[in-house]
Amino acid sequence: MGSSKIKSLTARQRALALAQRFRKIYPDAHCELDFGNPLQLLIATILSAQCTDKRVNMVTPALFKKYPDARAFAKARPATFESEIRSTGFFRSKTKSILGACQAIVFKHAGKVPDSMEELCALPGVGRKTANVVLGNAFGKNEGIVVDTHVIRLSQRFKLTKNGDAEKIERDLMKIVPQRDWTLWSHWLIWHGRRRCFARKPDCANCEVFALCPSGRIFLRKGEAKKA
Repeated sequence: MGSSKIKSLTARQRALALAQRFRKIYPDAHCELDFGNPLQLLIATILSAQCTDKRVNMVTPALFKKYPDARAFAKARPATFESEIRSTGFFRSKTKSILGACQAIVFKHAGKVPDSMEELCALPGVGRKTANVVLGNAFGKNEGIVVDTHVIRLSQRFKLTKNGDAEKIERDLMKIVPQRDWTLWSHWLIWHGRRRCFARKPDCANCEVFALCPSGRIFLRKGEAKKA
């Protein structure tokens, strides 16, 4: 596909074409946080803020064994919990969010993680991004699109949005990506961002969706892409 043809595509046409390609490129794309139930995913997602999934997955096994349910987390001693999650960074604010969310889950939801956007976002320390992760991956509900740093970067490079704010980008994407693919869309962009479309020196020469990317040729021409 030539550069003129790429430019002629609307954002929706490009998104649909990308979805078709990504479905084949990453058939096993999934959330890379380890979890066994909605509560564990909620905890892991809060811990993943400004932290790698790999690091979170190193911390959570012992955490989930010691605290098997929301009631156990709700009763945790803050100082002890802080030391247990220290390696994930921002441990004080994460402790406040996790223990506060679990206390609310116990007292307002009988110990069960709620499965609606409104109720999840009402939990202490839980915003729309975290709620989208839990709804899409633990409950199979496509109520929104997870927008993290990878999704922001790739959405801009693919010219699917002109915005830099996560919530505005999510709204833009929800208009052009079929709802059935909202959860997968985030996985596809995150996987591609981690494996090919790096923040610095993207691997444009080997990119499987280079033909659909308005930015690839620019990166190559300016020498900003990884050398082949």
